Amino acid sequence: MTPVDTPQTGPAPSLAGRIGTAVGRFTMYRLILLVLAALAAYSLLLNVLGWLTFGIPAMLAHLALCLGLTWAANRALAAFFQVNPHTESSLITGLLLYFLFWPSLQPMDLAGVALACLLASASKYALAWRGRHIFNPAAAGAFATGLTGLNIATWWAATPAMLWLLVPGVLLVLHRTRKLLMAAVFTAVAAAIINVELLRSGMTAGTALWQALAQRPVLFFVGFMLTEPLTLPPRRRQQLVLAAVVGVLFAVPWNLGIVANSPEAALLAGNLLAFLAGQRGAVKLRFAGSRPLTPTTAEFSFEPARPVRFLPGQYMELDLPHARPDGKGRRRVFSLTGSPGGRLVSFGVRTAGPVSAAKEALLALRPGDQVMATAVGGDFVLPQDPRRPVLLIAAGIGITPFVSHLSSGALRERDAVLLLLARSADEVPYADELRASGLPVMVMLADGSRPPSGLASAPPGAHGAPGRLDGKALAALVPDIARRDVFVSGSPASVASLRRAARRAGARRVRSDSFAGY
Repeated sequence: MTPVDTPQTGPAPSLAGRIGTAVGRFTMYRLILLVLAALAAYSLLLNVLGWLTFGIPAMLAHLALCLGLTWAANRALAAFFQVNPHTESSLITGLLLYFLFWPSLQPMDLAGVALACLLASASKYALAWRGRHIFNPAAAGAFATGLTGLNIATWWAATPAMLWLLVPGVLLVLHRTRKLLMAAVFTAVAAAIINVELLRSGMTAGTALWQALAQRPVLFFVGFMLTEPLTLPPRRRQQLVLAAVVGVLFAVPWNLGIVANSPEAALLAGNLLAFLAGQRGAVKLRFAGSRPLTPTTAEFSFEPARPVRFLPGQYMELDLPHARPDGKGRRRVFSLTGSPGGRLVSFGVRTAGPVSAAKEALLALRPGDQVMATAVGGDFVLPQDPRRPVLLIAAGIGITPFVSHLSSGALRERDAVLLLLARSADEVPYADELRASGLPVMVMLADGSRPPSGLASAPPGAHGAPGRLDGKALAALVPDIARRDVFVSGSPASVASLRRAARRAGARRVRSDSFAGY
């Protein structure tokens, strides 16, 4: 899916909703790059104020080495392997290594950092499967460098003075990537184990907790490295289990000869487990063609080079290289609309302007062109028990994951109701599929017009102004909403409003799918 203008669905968004919408304008990679850059600038300020004591020359040299070498190595390796370089990814790796290794002007230390930069960049290509790297590059480079003895990662970002900007930065990233629960699991497990260790040494409970969070790299680790999307398993429950396992490996002291416990070792072990659990490797997609859905939306279909494993309701991340990436980056997330096991994979996309540079690249594809699918995942899937009734609410092109549910036959034996909100009758996507579904489908149009033939309009008087849906209106439309699992899909602003409406209407279980866009 991609963000889409949708009809007004309730009260004005809250402050949190407005912040979420503003942050949602950036991809995850761009946001992490900006946050890490701000932290790097902040660290230089702390050094000037005397709260850090590395020295400005050492910090600037260290920063220039990390950024310059990872950028140059990434460009050289991409040219050698004849692939498009991902500049944002290389700069993120450089900034992570800046915070992992101690800033120093000693020749041996600089050599170790340089080696870590080269190994981190090489790991994206050498330690990869079908075009997708298995391990976090910064962790791989730091771990391998530690084995040589040239330098050892100290994770100096775990400094109390850094917390003033580190904490809000981490929370911003986790909110954007919707990994707050996963981060909470890891933090709770790791902090609990560290606390037990420190309490046994005689520390008070408060001091132990402070040291666990302020002087161990728990927050930096979970905010910028553990939650990297390309090295995560596809399902939320798998991610939560992974967070707990990595939390144990992170905090429990262990030694296997030349390898001892360290944050980078714990992360690499977690990366391997995630790789075994998910869609292994990137998938080449050959563009098969597109068809218009409405005047402002279209469906794009691709033929995968090998079968793609996914569940109805999940998404796929596409890498759409183009010459001048904008703030949204070159990787975009789209909900799959087809059925698992089909010959083609398809996505419903809004095509009206303004569009991002990546969207322009998608619109410029010609049959036979290739793009890369870099990830499959998501938890916007129906309850396993077919006896549980569901309410599906879509705003505009947010209908796409529900089309996957329809095409797979997952709704045939289930008590399901679908509510679609759109601007006008000619802006109702997948009208033919909805008519043929046999589901009770209600269409609410912002302009007050009648929906396309064969689709039912929301009952008169069920809502106040055309296109406006609040809790009272939703309860009138679906009186038994309290017993249904509610699924809400659309742009972040629409999803936030519709979630509130569903809760106020009496819904007990609400699951949403807004546009991650990383």
